[in-house]
Amino acid sequence: MKQWATFFIILVVFLLAYFLPFGTLPFEGPIKEALLMLQEYAREHVLLCLVPAFFIAGGISVFVNQQAVIKYFGANANKVLAYSVASISGTILAVCSCTVLPIFSGIYKRGAGIGPATAFLYSGPAINVLAIILTARVLGMELGIARAVGAVVFSVVIGLMMHFIFLKEEREKANNAGDLAAGGEEEARPLWKNGLYFAAMVGILVFANWSGAAKGEGGFWVFIFKIKWVLTGLFLASLIWMLIAWFKKDELKDWTASTWTFAKQILPLLFIGVLVAGVLLGRPGHEGLIPSTWVAGLVGGNSLFSNFFASFAGALMYFATLTEVPILQGLIGAGMGKGPALALLLAGPALSLPNMLVIRSVMGTKKTLVFISLVVVMATISGYIFGIVWG
Repeated sequence: MKQWATFFIILVVFLLAYFLPFGTLPFEGPIKEALLMLQEYAREHVLLCLVPAFFIAGGISVFVNQQAVIKYFGANANKVLAYSVASISGTILAVCSCTVLPIFSGIYKRGAGIGPATAFLYSGPAINVLAIILTARVLGMELGIARAVGAVVFSVVIGLMMHFIFLKEEREKANNAGDLAAGGEEEARPLWKNGLYFAAMVGILVFANWSGAAKGEGGFWVFIFKIKWVLTGLFLASLIWMLIAWFKKDELKDWTASTWTFAKQILPLLFIGVLVAGVLLGRPGHEGLIPSTWVAGLVGGNSLFSNFFASFAGALMYFATLTEVPILQGLIGAGMGKGPALALLLAGPALSLPNMLVIRSVMGTKKTLVFISLVVVMATISGYIFGIVWG
């Protein structure tokens, strides 16, 4: 009964955020901005981004062999393989800083080491091929290349540093993993069937969210955008067929229960985080408690402070996929330096206030603070060096 009450509360909040006409409120200011930002989040990200991500996370939790996760992503896994896969995941998923969270939570709780898990957590939203292409076209080739190289390097370096900073805990986790491996797990289906099942869900996530910004790119991107719903429908139909043909009722029940566990843990924190971010910073082009002119004034030039401020502010802001490019275009027009622009590009898409709240609930306060600090410090240094070379 308690589960149904929780579900009902979350559903009501979502429906209110989705349908209420907040735009007609007879006042302006941070409160209205927070409500409109929550509405934008509910309409554009919950159904098509988060819901598929929750089901993927639930599937990882139930159907992925724990020994396989430990073998390939655990504390004692082959570092080259683990970090190579984790660091390029964003090229496939193309998700935002919030959509990556359920999947990160799934692999981390399934036994992935803190290093590969955080490399994935950073790279998922940071290494978005279309976002990098748009960055190069709109903001300049040098920023696009620097963003691409920086994002890949960051994911590996951050993952390795998290591994070594928490090496003692990782060794204990590896010992526990050895005990688990001794018990083994029986595979309910061949690996290729589970692979196709996850591929179908990833296909739904990717193509349902293929951005309209692709219309400005030409060729392949336009073609995929035009047929995105056909592709999404094909993946959905194939998923439904697989669920009917390959899965038992008890397995499907466990899957939906696990999916719900992730949803009830993550969604409330995201809603709260979006509201707070809206109050403080407002939506792009609108004002929150912190005036945008202050931000633009603090990120001019190429001082260490301006790069740090850009990294820190970017880490707090919520960027839906691809929105960081037009936001930066406006800030650069207002006087933002190239160094701080790169710093924001490297810190912003991978972090946000809502994202931080969820990460803390998954891996604890200490690890979350270290992860955030690594992203902000590395983005600051990278931006400063880039500003010296290209500024």
